[in-house]
Amino acid sequence: MTNNNQMQEVINIIDSDHVGVLSTMQGNKPHARYMMFFHDELQLYTATNKTTHKVDEIQDNPNVHVLLGYDHKGDKYIELQGKASIVNDQQLKEKYWNEQLTPWLDGPNDPEYCLLKIDPEHIELVDGNNETTVM
Repeated sequence: MTNNNQMQEVINIIDSDHVGVLSTMQGNKPHARYMMFFHDELQLYTATNKTTHKVDEIQDNPNVHVLLGYDHKGDKYIELQGKASIVNDQQLKEKYWNEQLTPWLDGPNDPEYCLLKIDPEHIELVDGNNETTVM
């Protein structure tokens, strides 16, 4: 069972490491790419264009895997498995808009802009000593 300190540690990792790896399933093979993640507690969001392969892949199979936090120094990181869904809520799109997204999207009102919402089902917090806490 997890405690509040472990949950806070996971949230701290998400806060400090916005860029991570999102893996979806393309047919029966994993397809990984770097993404920028936002969150509300343990609820993850990432921005994308509606016409990308990852949107199609999630519509076919919502199971995803996310890695966040590792930076070559043996620091803590998280592995998160969950179910992803496509979100078009304008308030959330404005809340999570970031200017770093402008190479791919025109702004929070871009009709192609959507969010991927990732509902965690399993989280592992791994520290620098390879000790794992399952949440």
